[in-house]
Amino acid sequence: MNDQRTGPLGHVRRAAAAEWGQLYSTVRTELVRKKFAAVPLATTATLLVLMFSIVQHLPGGGRFVTHVGVVKAALPLDVSLLRTPLSLYVPALDLPVWGALAQVFLVFGIAELVLGRRLTLVVAYACTLAGTLFARIGVAIGPDHLFGFPPEVAHVRDTGPSAAVVGLAIVIAFRCRAWFTGGVVAAVMVGEAIVLPNLAGLEHVAALVAAVLIAAAMEVFGDFWPRVLAGVTAATAVATEARRRRAPVAP
Repeated sequence: MNDQRTGPLGHVRRAAAAEWGQLYSTVRTELVRKKFAAVPLATTATLLVLMFSIVQHLPGGGRFVTHVGVVKAALPLDVSLLRTPLSLYVPALDLPVWGALAQVFLVFGIAELVLGRRLTLVVAYACTLAGTLFARIGVAIGPDHLFGFPPEVAHVRDTGPSAAVVGLAIVIAFRCRAWFTGGVVAAVMVGEAIVLPNLAGLEHVAALVAAVLIAAAMEVFGDFWPRVLAGVTAATAVATEARRRRAPVAP
């Protein structure tokens, strides 16, 4: 009888370990050490999505949510930029909110454990902003161009966490060397944009591109500034010690 470790099941296990081993180890270590307190950002983001979902269905709540978190390409740029941070947590009206809640808690939680809170927020907002700006550019160039949109798209509600989720998934895959997973996410997003060339699909591709650029910059420059700061700190300490030694001794 063949040992499962050398049979098909063994190959699957080794492939899964190679793909997700680092990710699993990082997430498990942080969860065991801090338990639920390890993901306060993901918890807060999920509660915000739930809150906006409830409020926008209350009498007068739709107007409030629109004024604080709904972005459209027809709005002035400064208004869109002010609303973009909260627009990430305003779920789409035509999609089940439980899907958005599950996505945010799972992906934001993993990102918080793997990337840290600060980088998670940077990636989430950068990718959301990339999608928002892409919509404005698409409306501006018009439907005659490959990535252009007809004028009526300018009045389409452009909110939700999906662009942030896509971007975070790509950056997590880069950080944990889960290349197959990252490739699948990218292929699905591009396929969605080709099969259903709507605003959401193309914004996901814009978020994908932004995430790849962020991940590549992290690979190239991730350790550069910490090394520079460490060198500056060491040089300052040496200079301070040298001045102390040269200082005249009081009689």
